[in-house]
Amino acid sequence: MESHVIRDRNVSAMSGSDTTKRRRIFSGMQPSGEAHLGNYLGALKRWVSLQDDHDCIWCIVDDHAITSGGDPRELPRRTFDMAVSYLAVGLDPDKAILFVQSDVPEHTELAWLFNAVTPVGDLERMTQYKDKSQHFESVPAGILNYPILQAADILLYRADAVPVGEDQRQHLELTREIARKWNAAYGDVFPEPDALIGREGRILGLDGEAKMSKSLGNTVGILAEPDEVWARVRTAVTDPQRVRRDDPGRPEVCNVFSLHGHLTDPDTVARIDGECRAATIGCVDCKKILAESIVETFAPMREKAAWYRAHPEEVRRILDDGARRARAIARDTMAEVRARMGLDWREAAPAE
Repeated sequence: MESHVIRDRNVSAMSGSDTTKRRRIFSGMQPSGEAHLGNYLGALKRWVSLQDDHDCIWCIVDDHAITSGGDPRELPRRTFDMAVSYLAVGLDPDKAILFVQSDVPEHTELAWLFNAVTPVGDLERMTQYKDKSQHFESVPAGILNYPILQAADILLYRADAVPVGEDQRQHLELTREIARKWNAAYGDVFPEPDALIGREGRILGLDGEAKMSKSLGNTVGILAEPDEVWARVRTAVTDPQRVRRDDPGRPEVCNVFSLHGHLTDPDTVARIDGECRAATIGCVDCKKILAESIVETFAPMREKAAWYRAHPEEVRRILDDGARRARAIARDTMAEVRARMGLDWREAAPAE
């Protein structure tokens, strides 16, 4: 990634009081319902840690979700459930902006305007477009333009950085390229946001092959009850060469062991490593410990989620307030964008 000068920004645009200048960060997730283990380990855990030192904006990107089709009657519930997950894991509306994408129509307006500077060839080269387009007999334009809306999401708030997984680096580089092209055509407005690549790397699903995904059924909800956690974890793939319990294991190739590294205390992880290699612990026992770690890690979050589900009006209040704060920033950006692109016709001088 190219380096660039980070533009400090006054966080008072969000809080109205704090004058400390901090980097602005934007990210979002599709409303797939309750967040799952991959969402937490790959993103949400890190988002929580960023809130104290950054000007954070966290979005539920429902406009993105419609490109995949699905039952529109389910979308409101999935959006609400994702909001509950955000709040349960510790995303704090007193520290950050939390909102739903479609409540700020400037996202889709800016995406349309970015069509003016984004080459089709750049979109067709996106790896995710190549993968997703194979699942359609007739590819919707939204699948091709998906990265343009992502760029609009980020640049609408003139974010300095975006926490992303390695699989999203290409899309963020396109965002930077769109910012460069637009700035070259109309004047400097947008920063070129940095990629904040987490140390977690790619979180494999319980199948040990694909990235954790609810659609693939290879994960577990972070708010799942203990019985459901065990039902999912017991299906996890371990070391394929360990056929019998008394076969020595290879923790370094076992995905269950890698998940222990994220969720189980270090002393227990070290013990499992030794006992696995010595064949004094079986894979089922190893999975039981992982399930217990998951249940224990998310116990306080399940409690918070239960409270928010019992008080849906509070969830709606938080999201409405977040949308109001997001719109204030978005409107300022779009006023400048429209003026630069010649779309503010009221400013035209009268003909002589």
